[in-house]
Amino acid sequence: MTSSTGTPETSSLPLSDTEAHIELNEAYAAHNYHPLRVVLSAGEGAWVTDVEGRRYLDCLAGYSALNFGHAHPRLVARAQEQLGRLTLTSRAFYDDQLGPFARDLARLTGKEMVLPMNSGAEAVETAIKLARKWGYLVKGVAENQATIVAMEGNFHGRTTTIVSFSTDPTATAHYAPYTPGFRVVPYGDLAALEAAIDETTVAVLLEPIQGEAGVIIPPDGYLQQVRTLCNSVDVLMMADEIQSGLARTGRTFACDHEDVVPDVYVLGKALGGGLYPVSAITADSDVLEVITPGSHGSTFGGNPLAAAIGREVIAILHTGEFQERAETLGDRLAAGLGSLVGQGVDAVRARGLWAGVDVSPELSTGRHVCEQLLDHGILAKDAHGQTVRLAPPLVASEDDIDLLVTAFQTICAG
Repeated sequence: MTSSTGTPETSSLPLSDTEAHIELNEAYAAHNYHPLRVVLSAGEGAWVTDVEGRRYLDCLAGYSALNFGHAHPRLVARAQEQLGRLTLTSRAFYDDQLGPFARDLARLTGKEMVLPMNSGAEAVETAIKLARKWGYLVKGVAENQATIVAMEGNFHGRTTTIVSFSTDPTATAHYAPYTPGFRVVPYGDLAALEAAIDETTVAVLLEPIQGEAGVIIPPDGYLQQVRTLCNSVDVLMMADEIQSGLARTGRTFACDHEDVVPDVYVLGKALGGGLYPVSAITADSDVLEVITPGSHGSTFGGNPLAAAIGREVIAILHTGEFQERAETLGDRLAAGLGSLVGQGVDAVRARGLWAGVDVSPELSTGRHVCEQLLDHGILAKDAHGQTVRLAPPLVASEDDIDLLVTAFQTICAG
């Protein structure tokens, strides 16, 4: 059965036919991802169900967009309520949702102002523009000379500007010419960072924990040292907490582990509760007020639906429940996986309910382990060849974490 355009109609596919759905995706969706061979159709809490009715523990959680699990009842109810009232006005007008959301997010981050966007990459782009404009108007950097220092192994998105300072060849190949104005230094190397800063430098952009790189945790004290350095040379410290923030690491923000407050928070993913793309940057007014009407914007950024969902996320975070769950369950996960080091696992890096597991080359590859985990009812994602990234929803149970550890144990045992 085909439509009037001659293309297959989705409704003609039997929902139980995994291969038919995969074939349809491969035929019509651009191949910018390499998915595992599972077709998901429903989710609740930490678990998802495929079109054949099989259930899986979701240990990727939408790269931390689903910190509060699939279809969290409070978030779904708030979204449904707002859907029936008002979803979009554009920022050409005020609405009754953005102000309360901006106030609550400012208070959560300890900042004075919020600039809302949609995707995480948009939030990073916004932070870059903010830093440059602040550098010219406030710091006094010569026009067109502003530089930003970023870190090797970074992942801040895949826009043209952002890949210009990526060190991942897959993300950068064949996308030149690249945007100038960036310097890249080794992550965790304070001396290299200090050497890269000069009178043109307006900001240091870093992830408090590098997620895409394989959950790379910087040396103890590094974030404090960066904060002190930025203060001493009048440079903005911009923390990309898109994956690490909003309870994932056992604190509201990963920077909290070192009692560091950056000049600019960059937020996304879990801010939309896994229901809707919501992102934002927050900063004090002496920084964010350089953004003036018409100098930056977004049709959907800060729309009433996004603001309503984001505000409910903030209310959930205020309970402290999910920060505590991430810490407690994370300790359980780290202990279980740590016992496998030397038995098919070379290293485990964990902070809260977020872990990078380096698989021994003698055992397998990261991709193959993810395929084996799939057979055990576990969804995970590899990174850079040998690493498996794990980020279960924070609503997971102790039994769920034990199931994940047991699956790894079975795979390592051969």
